[in-house]
Amino acid sequence: MNESTTAIEVKGLKKSFGAVHAVADISFTVEQGEVFGLLGPNGAGKTTTINMLTGLARPDAGTFRIKGIDCTANLRAAQHLVGVVPDESNLYAELTGFENLCFCAALYGLRKPERVARARELLETFGLSDAADRKFAGYSKGMKRKLTIAAGIIHKPDILFLDEPTTGVDVGSARQLRQIVMNLKKTRTTVLLTTHYIEEAERLCDRIAFIVEGRIVHTGTVEELLQPVQACHSMRIQCSGMPPGIVAALRETFADLDFSLLEPELLRVDSGAPVRVGPLVRFLEDAGGEVAEARRLRPSLEDVFVRVTGLEAKVLRGEKEKKGGRQ
Repeated sequence: MNESTTAIEVKGLKKSFGAVHAVADISFTVEQGEVFGLLGPNGAGKTTTINMLTGLARPDAGTFRIKGIDCTANLRAAQHLVGVVPDESNLYAELTGFENLCFCAALYGLRKPERVARARELLETFGLSDAADRKFAGYSKGMKRKLTIAAGIIHKPDILFLDEPTTGVDVGSARQLRQIVMNLKKTRTTVLLTTHYIEEAERLCDRIAFIVEGRIVHTGTVEELLQPVQACHSMRIQCSGMPPGIVAALRETFADLDFSLLEPELLRVDSGAPVRVGPLVRFLEDAGGEVAEARRLRPSLEDVFVRVTGLEAKVLRGEKEKKGGRQ
C-alpha cells in the first residue's frame, strides 16, 4: 500500500501478561479516511491493541507507524494526531460537561477562546447543550458516552481510536453514536474501532478484522468477507410442538441438509443448494409440530464469523447481555 495514504501500519505486534498472550503477532494497515473495525469476543485482544497504539501499553515486540511516524520506541510521538475514546469514560465526575471538554481542549494546547467555542460546538452537535452545566456524574450512560467521544475529537484529530463505542447504552443513544461515526467518516477522519457487535461492524466499517485469542484470523471488506457464503442457502423455521429428537430425525431423512435448533421453537436449515420448503413443513407437521413461519435468510457476517473463527456467534451475543443493553 502507498504509505502516503496509510494512516496506521502495524507489523508483528505482540503483548503478553505473564503466561497470557493478549496480542500474538498481529499485522494490519488502516487507510486514511477509513473506518476499520476489530471484531471479536471479550478477551480477544482488542483493547490491548488500542492501548499499545495509543501509548497506554508498551509492546513486547513488533512495530507500528501512525501517519508515517514510527511510534514503536516513542509511544507518544504522534499523540497530537490522534484522539482516544476508551471503553470506560476517563472524564471527571465533579466537572460539568462544558468544563470537561474545555479541560481536554486545554491539554491539547487550544487557547481559551478556541476551546470554549469548540466545546460549545460539540455540545450542540452531540445534543448535550441543555446538559452543558450539569455535572458529568449526573449524566446517563448514553450521555456519558457521547461526551467522552466529544472529548476525544475536541482537537479535530486525523485519527480516532474508538473502543466499544455503544456497549451498555440504550437503543436511541446507540443509534446516535453510530451516526456520529458515520459523520466522522464524511470528514475523512480515520477511525479504528473495536466492537463485539457483528451488526455494528457490518454497518459502520469499510473493512473488518476478525480477532480471536490475540490473533487476526481474517480481514476484508464486508463484501469480501461475505463471498465464501454467497452460495449458501439458509432458512429459519418457527415451529411449536416439535418432539424431542426432531433434529436427529430431520438429519436422517434429509441427509443433504444441515439442521440446528437455535431455540426450542426455532430451527435453522443450511444447504449448498436452494431448500425446498414443502417437504420440511410436511415432515414437521406429521411429527406433531405446528409451523408458524418459514423464512429464507440472506448470508450474513455472523455466518462468516462462525465459519472463519470456529466460535458460535452466541459468544458475542452473550457478551452483549453481560455488558448491558441490546442495540
